[in-house]
Amino acid sequence: MGTIVAQHRATILRILQSRRKASDVTSVVIVGGGHNALTAAAYLARAGVEVTVLERLDNVGGAAISATAFTGLDARLSRYAYLVSLLPRSIADDLGLDVSLVRRRYSSYTPLPGTDRGLLIDNGDEAATRGSFASVGAAGDAARFADFYRRISAFAAPLFDTMTGPLPTRDQAKSLLGAEWSPFVERPIGEAIEAAVADDLVRGVIATDALIGTFTDLHEAIDGNRCLLYHVIGGGTGDWDVPIGGMGVVSGGMERAARAAGAKLVTGAEVTAIDPDGAVEYLHGGEQHRVTADLVLAGVAPDVLARLLGETSTVRAEGAQVKVNLLLRRLPRLRQQGVRPDAAFGGTFHIHETLTELAAAHAAALDGRVPDPLPAEIYCHSLADPSILGADLQRNGYQTLTLFGLQVPDRLVDAFGNDALRDALQSAALASLDSVLAEPIESVLATDGDGRPCVEVKTTRDIEQALAMPGGNIFHGPLSWPWAEDEPLDTPARRWGVATDHDRVLLCGAGARRGGGVSGIAGQNAAMAALERLAQ
Repeated sequence: MGTIVAQHRATILRILQSRRKASDVTSVVIVGGGHNALTAAAYLARAGVEVTVLERLDNVGGAAISATAFTGLDARLSRYAYLVSLLPRSIADDLGLDVSLVRRRYSSYTPLPGTDRGLLIDNGDEAATRGSFASVGAAGDAARFADFYRRISAFAAPLFDTMTGPLPTRDQAKSLLGAEWSPFVERPIGEAIEAAVADDLVRGVIATDALIGTFTDLHEAIDGNRCLLYHVIGGGTGDWDVPIGGMGVVSGGMERAARAAGAKLVTGAEVTAIDPDGAVEYLHGGEQHRVTADLVLAGVAPDVLARLLGETSTVRAEGAQVKVNLLLRRLPRLRQQGVRPDAAFGGTFHIHETLTELAAAHAAALDGRVPDPLPAEIYCHSLADPSILGADLQRNGYQTLTLFGLQVPDRLVDAFGNDALRDALQSAALASLDSVLAEPIESVLATDGDGRPCVEVKTTRDIEQALAMPGGNIFHGPLSWPWAEDEPLDTPARRWGVATDHDRVLLCGAGARRGGGVSGIAGQNAAMAALERLAQ
């Protein structure tokens, strides 16, 4: 373990010991029951704190759930969140999570638009990868692409280690990034990408990590820089893994840890108001309730928290993606003859994600249009984890596909209407797929028990309505740097990056500093801040 992690461990032990010595009962109410809230609940309950979690839905887990999306078919999909990168081993160990992650052999496959060729990056065969770069006319970029990620690896591990400790300062973070500070932090990331590799297709493979759920121009703003940083430092490697059993296994393990520690989880409880002094009002079973605690932890988005506090949010939380879940009778054939479908779909399958196409899609959305073609990336979880399919589906060769479309901001819902936009995005997503396949995707779609094609589309507005994420923003709002800027670090909440304007109200969801992604980091950090605050 690095020094920062070791110091963090010592801090945890000191706080827990102080709590055990305390004779008074302290209490915390957690608003929202997502995976971060469950993580916070487990840590706090284990420390002897009386914890109540209030979740609006009938189940906990938030976006990190598995669901049977298609009537009559035994296929449990990771309905919203879909891969794991940011979950620290320390949190899994602390909570006793029995989660197995599978690392995919193939990093990505990216068809060259308008051709029958594509770039297959094979983590298990360097020579084949070099040959694939050459086949798309980017032979010189093979080494440069690898060097770009070697540069990232130099700071990825030490920076990731800081995520579960008190916030590092800007100077401390700058020392970790070294020479990469300016290109990755101060200048639009599009410049660093263009300096690193020359080919438009290869540039796009890198650029997608800067655009997941983020609507931005990579040459004009640094929003993409923060997004890229979160996507490349996970686990100290940047690898994105498949959780065996689906995303519900992750949140389910956190739920069991919280319950086993004594936390009270109340579902179907819609919080209607929060008082900064620690009172929370909620509806449950048709009746109004009020509970008062020493601290309130908010697992909801900052926009939602502001409304519950009777305040006005000043930050627009706009998501920028469409999520499409599909179930196939088999994988479709590719235009490229020399690449097996199980290899192409075994990693991230990029469609129309050259750097030029990504920029054009952004311009189209700014103009109020659905990008055509729609940039998208696809994941086939069932290749890595067949267990998410029932035995009959496995035996008959069925496969899942998750498509994540980029540069689709929530503002398009206002322009089109949600139902019309959903239809337009479904058509655009399937058309993007068809453009790189040797057969129409609809020809291999499974049908559900009612005879309907197995396609589920979630717009930003659908996500907002289902999960109370304003604007459908999967990060609960704009991502922040995982370090302190110029703000004071004079309270536990500020030191751990979970502060609000109210001393007794802390953030514990994706909207906290170092939130975003399926990680539990924000929940752990909120618990540590809460324990420090309660021990004072």
